[in-house]
Amino acid sequence: MKRLKAVSIIASFVAVAAIVAPAAGAVTLKATGSTLMYPLLNTWMQQYRDTSPGVRITIAATGSGTGIKQAIVGAVQFGASDAYMTDDQMTANPGMLNIPLAISSQLIAYNVPGLNLTSLKLDGPTLAGIYTGSVRSWDAPAIVAMNPGVKLPHHGIVAIHRNDSSGDSFIFSQYLTFSTDSWEDGPSFGTDVAWPAIPSAKGATGNDGMVKMLAATPYGIAYVGGSFFGQVASAHLGTAMLKNQTDNFVSPNPRNVRVAAAALDSRTPKDERLSLVFAPGAESYPLVNYEYAIVAAKQPDPATAAALRDFLLWTIDDGHGNDQKLLDPLHFATLPEFVRALSDAQIRKIN
Repeated sequence: MKRLKAVSIIASFVAVAAIVAPAAGAVTLKATGSTLMYPLLNTWMQQYRDTSPGVRITIAATGSGTGIKQAIVGAVQFGASDAYMTDDQMTANPGMLNIPLAISSQLIAYNVPGLNLTSLKLDGPTLAGIYTGSVRSWDAPAIVAMNPGVKLPHHGIVAIHRNDSSGDSFIFSQYLTFSTDSWEDGPSFGTDVAWPAIPSAKGATGNDGMVKMLAATPYGIAYVGGSFFGQVASAHLGTAMLKNQTDNFVSPNPRNVRVAAAALDSRTPKDERLSLVFAPGAESYPLVNYEYAIVAAKQPDPATAAALRDFLLWTIDDGHGNDQKLLDPLHFATLPEFVRALSDAQIRKIN
């Protein structure tokens, strides 16, 4: 299975959170990026305040592409990203680190009246067909074959994609690339995807925008970060089961996410740039990924470097930021021990 590497850049969402330390001369850490990671980072910052009141942290949810770009130019101390940097980006910026902090998943959500309580089954080639326009209706033969006994409507499908530079687009388009030869030869994958022109297709910004657009679009389908599971459920939208590499249909439950991550954790290289999408294993959910802090190893001053190291080490500690009890409500999973050790080693390079 090909494990290609790509990423691109631009911006989107505008939510901002901050922890303000009361101490004079407090160190400030700035971050921006992934809307999928935003709920987790916001929770981490609230928890970390009690540990280090002398550190001020701000985070803006602007999309993974912006997170990578801003970290590279030094506008922020770290970029939050669902995607790792490309080989070309690493060659141009050899001092950058890609550090997994947790594991997340992605949902394929839909809004089919009367069927949102049914977990429809879908696979990569059918989703690729939906997003290229070759699979046009909910009762298309490919969807009917995967969902025997389900009365599917003869109604057009509205494919919804991200307008902004997005790690979620990176994850979703990787699944289509790894599972569908025609997609690999066509749009391929990245944070920016040249989505095929379909008259009914719609675009949205950020995960929040995707959920709102889908809720307002009967017969629509969208890819949504797993941390927005609560919003998807509150909007009474459906969540699909997806066919994995062993041809089993699996749900995005915590166990299947952890199984997928475990299947590839030992293959993670020292620089930790590895896709977990379409991992092997009978129970592996196919839309799983590392959530990255994109960081320059060389920081502006020793105090900033020390504060950044301390915060990132706290996030991956299984007694603190990587405590599964903390991550469960946000729909993230802890790092496997092997990967946690690699992240620890990378964090300690920050100076």
